[in-house]
Amino acid sequence: MDAVWTFLHGVDPFYVVSGVLVGGLVGFTGVGGGSLMTPILILIFGIHPATAVGTDLLYASITKTGGSIIHGYNRTIDWTVVGRLAIGSVPMTAVTILVLYELKVDSSTTQILITRVLGVALFFTALSLLFRKPLMKWYTGHVRELNEKFVRSMTILTGAALGVLVSLSSVGAGAIGVMALVMLYPKMPSQRIVGSDIAHAVPLTLIAGMGHSFLGSINWHILTSLLTGSIPAIIVASIASARTSDTTIRVALAMVLMLVCLRFWLMG
Repeated sequence: MDAVWTFLHGVDPFYVVSGVLVGGLVGFTGVGGGSLMTPILILIFGIHPATAVGTDLLYASITKTGGSIIHGYNRTIDWTVVGRLAIGSVPMTAVTILVLYELKVDSSTTQILITRVLGVALFFTALSLLFRKPLMKWYTGHVRELNEKFVRSMTILTGAALGVLVSLSSVGAGAIGVMALVMLYPKMPSQRIVGSDIAHAVPLTLIAGMGHSFLGSINWHILTSLLTGSIPAIIVASIASARTSDTTIRVALAMVLMLVCLRFWLMG
């Protein structure tokens, strides 16, 4: 009982509420984790951008591990695709962390770099949410079956791009990653697309998060508080998601992200 009381005493209720809100949104739509949590930490709580990104990366790796376990159990992960993505993302994540180390995570240059990249990532995430259905409809009607070597190369390149983007902003592994995989593998069932993207996001965010931990840009107190709220919220929201309009939530989220990305472009 004393241990439980000590744990609860160290939890910040404001971060718990943030975890509940973001965790609930992810449970409903499958996206919105990094694209909302990092801006909330920076804009509302005033956390340094590097610390916000690093904390959110470990937050994402822990929450998405549960999703990967479920998808793995249901055999809705294409490990070949995950491997191709990782070939590109792992080395580029290491390079990006090295660049942050050279720039010093607490410098003004790093803050400007992260906020600018975060703004761009949020913009493309919003576009992918708004135009996913019409774009996919046009794509499937006009694009023929892609060459296997081209698909393999582009999957590795996609992983590399996500490695840089996610390491700098913690945004993009979900909405942007799924969009890219749908274009490269149009015949793959949507469950396997989502499962493969989530499975790849786990090592990507974990490695990037560990890199930020090495740089000292992780706030463990905030991380614990966020997880305290998000984990039960994700479970409840996942159960209730069938009764909620996915399109309505995605459009609303896209509008919010557009406003947030403009705010980041104006920073500094």
